[in-house]
Amino acid sequence: MACTALFALALLVFVTAAPARESALAGKTIVIDPGHNGRNWAHPEEIGRLVDAGTLRKPCDTTGTRTASGYAEPAFTFDVAVRLRAILRTAGATVVLTRRSNSGWGPCFTERAAIGNRVRADAAVSIHADGGPASGRGFHVIYPPSILGLTDDIAAESRWLALVLRASYRAGTGLPHADYVGSRGLSVRSDLGGLNLSDVPKVFVETGNMRNAADARLLERAAFRQRIARALAAGLGAFLSGR
Repeated sequence: MACTALFALALLVFVTAAPARESALAGKTIVIDPGHNGRNWAHPEEIGRLVDAGTLRKPCDTTGTRTASGYAEPAFTFDVAVRLRAILRTAGATVVLTRRSNSGWGPCFTERAAIGNRVRADAAVSIHADGGPASGRGFHVIYPPSILGLTDDIAAESRWLALVLRASYRAGTGLPHADYVGSRGLSVRSDLGGLNLSDVPKVFVETGNMRNAADARLLERAAFRQRIARALAAGLGAFLSGR
């Protein structure tokens, strides 16, 4: 309990200390992976093609979810990614996005993971919004277990990245931990190729539940998406300050 309290206090200090955050991010390479793509729906054969996810074969990509008012997950994730990129670049980081627009399809999760591997990213974050039950609220962070020959080299750092981002996201957005999936805002999954095929520390952040009315109202607001970006940047800075 004491360690948890000390960690929360240290993170709060870090989040509010801009010079420390900028120092930790300067010179680092970060990959931001905005989930899905705006025209995946128009390419069912391409995104439906089965590819190797390490522990199983899965479709190359999916269309994502949307809010009841029609705000689509791919548009949301790309908007947050662009906002996050701007913050990280201002802090001195090199930032690579896995897709450059929201008007295409893919890339497959195999290529999304490969992008981070090629640039030898110091950290990679895949941004999503969940399509959970309408009665369920909150966010969760997904990280991989240790799988021999796949994630055994990044599992420990990915878990630490998940813990730090969970804390920074909760502090920066005020959203609760998801009450319908995972445990206390964390989920471990071995079926996500984007994690299994990564050779750099990587997590998925399900930033909220688009099917929940309260979460959706927040995710649809530009000002809240900026808060999300700031919270993710703070967490990445905290993670990289310890590497």
